Amino acid sequence: MASNRAHAVMVCFHLQGHIIPFVNLALKLASKGFTITFAHLDFVHQQISKSQYNATQTDIFAAARSSGLDIRYTTFSDGHPLDFDRSVSFDQWLEIFRDELPDKVDDLVGNILQSDSSTAPSNYFLIADTLYTWPKKIAQKYGLVNVSFWTEPALVFSLYYHLELLRENGHVPVNGRREIVNYLPGIESINTKDFMSYLHDTELGVLHDIMFGAFDDVKTADFILCNTVQDVEADTISALQQKHPFYAIGPLFPADSANNSIAKSLLPESSSADWLNSRPPGSVLYVSFGSLAKTDKKVILEIAGGLLLSGVNFIWVLRPGMVDSITGDGGVLPEGFEDGTRERGMVVPWCSQNEVLRNPAIGGFLTHCGWNSILESIWSGVPMICYPLFTDQITNRKLVVDDWRVGINLCDGESMSKEEVAEKIEVLMSGKRSQELRQEIQKVRTTFQNAISVGGSSDQNFDRFVLDVSQEILRRSCH
Repeated sequence: MASNRAHAVMVCFHLQGHIIPFVNLALKLASKGFTITFAHLDFVHQQISKSQYNATQTDIFAAARSSGLDIRYTTFSDGHPLDFDRSVSFDQWLEIFRDELPDKVDDLVGNILQSDSSTAPSNYFLIADTLYTWPKKIAQKYGLVNVSFWTEPALVFSLYYHLELLRENGHVPVNGRREIVNYLPGIESINTKDFMSYLHDTELGVLHDIMFGAFDDVKTADFILCNTVQDVEADTISALQQKHPFYAIGPLFPADSANNSIAKSLLPESSSADWLNSRPPGSVLYVSFGSLAKTDKKVILEIAGGLLLSGVNFIWVLRPGMVDSITGDGGVLPEGFEDGTRERGMVVPWCSQNEVLRNPAIGGFLTHCGWNSILESIWSGVPMICYPLFTDQITNRKLVVDDWRVGINLCDGESMSKEEVAEKIEVLMSGKRSQELRQEIQKVRTTFQNAISVGGSSDQNFDRFVLDVSQEILRRSCH
């Protein structure tokens, strides 16, 4: 007999910054009694499996199921073999992603609905990343409630959402101008320099088709979830709620250590716990530019120079492939850097960021301003030096530095010097300004903690979503 339990088909976006909150959302929904079928692309599953000690792992949610959560796991192909290098053939792959992936998802959803006799067809619903362009089509074909999950702040969502209004007023593309925009609903004012990088671009390609197309599609969603906190983006969220059922449910972190062990990393994680435990509290600067963004060698050299000048203890994540223009022998650090900092520094290719940020030795974070990094840094009470590179990171910086005052800018001009890097490190790690930043971040951290506590804004919003989506599924099943 088919169950009346609501069953979410969750299709995750392929980037690290999306995988982490998507997995955490699946765990949270399952803990509320939903059945989940979670889908990764085949190549993403392969990367996650390779990054773990158990490279033959076939089910990343096995531990969650053993703890009583009803989460099934499946994978599907993007149409390319696993060994196809999607980064080298990025433009070609993007076209496949735009044009052919929707049919792959169609097959996936159709097979899930056909093969599962334990759930009544009317009890299924779809949760897809907002950056996908196909949810409307798939949801309509199978009669599914359509839930869009936005993994970035509401401010960034709103800017994309109001793209046509920005175009009508001549503010997109930005084209190098710096102008104040004060006519967007729920956004008191924002400088065009703080727009996401895709709104600056004058030459539009396949990537822009996907991004902008996704925001046409999301306007038809039945519900929109956002990994942010209502209390820190109240006006923006309130304005969006005038147009759509929009729920701020963040920050999405695992509720317990057992589910925290579920594999989410696309790269093998080095452990630095022993080294960090040997350092004094608040003495170590953590440096990481995330899983995706690239920069050039000059930036790396100036940061290295700044770390040398500052004398600070540090742990630096230098991800393989992060530097665009590697020259000569392929080295990116200045000669002698690692030998000269061996007693106070550690350079790793990747790490468990949460583990690092939560260590008492960490006193600051030099970050690219990825949204997960910001949420994790605030949650750990670690103030930031901001060096955004592209996409939402530019807008996220505004929230961190200008609005919440929990971080500072790395460089105030177009370029940076090692002297400026050293100066900003000193400001962040010690002195009056450092104390002010720490006081402010504790306030925001408390706001976050209150939001996800029982009766807090995110807790209430999540429960409201659970009720609303359940009622909508029931309403449709009765028709």
